[in-house]
Amino acid sequence: MARRRHHQATEECPHCGETFRSGLRACPHCGSDAETGWAAPEEIEYQSVEIPDWYEDEPPAPRFSLRHWLLALGVVLAGLALLRILAW
Repeated sequence: MARRRHHQATEECPHCGETFRSGLRACPHCGSDAETGWAAPEEIEYQSVEIPDWYEDEPPAPRFSLRHWLLALGVVLAGLALLRILAW
């Protein structure tokens, strides 16, 4: 006996073009919702985002803090202690 499929209404995401079941609050494919792209362009309130000057070049090199150095020292000392125990 064949089951009858219940036809559900679908809609198309204006952001990515995928179809999905109507009534969802966000597109399951791209995550777009009324605040990020479902609304008409004139209804969306765009906020400016400050992009750092280095964005087009290279990002700044990460700096190690005292906490990072102490963690590295702890790892080295733990390794030396393990070698000492294994050599015993």
